[in-house]
Amino acid sequence: MKERFQQFMIGRYGLDELGRYLNIVACIVFLLGLIITPQASSLAIVLIIYNYFRIFSRNIRARSNENAAFLRIRSQFSRWLSNKKLRFSQRNTHCFYRCPSCKKTIRVPKGKGKIEITCPACRNRFVKRS
Repeated sequence: MKERFQQFMIGRYGLDELGRYLNIVACIVFLLGLIITPQASSLAIVLIIYNYFRIFSRNIRARSNENAAFLRIRSQFSRWLSNKKLRFSQRNTHCFYRCPSCKKTIRVPKGKGKIEITCPACRNRFVKRS
């Protein structure tokens, strides 16, 4: 039976990161649907059907482009989240300001009073209280 399934899957896309994510989201939505509303369960079924469509698809290029777009978005979100986590951990020792001209975030130490900050990216100078 395993060999027959392997023969069936030759030339098909299979499971990837987006597929795993869709499975997790579908399970969460299904469980929330059991608690909150039955309409959420139908959304979970649609997600599972879409995931099986992706798994059994023979259009490998389109599915890999979808997965690459998902990985780009996940990477951007992961970087944003780690940046917020780092800023939160440094909130007691540093102040964070945005440069008025280039909008780059600049970290300066707290407790220095009124200081002139020079942006390292555009060399713009502005005065802030730290």
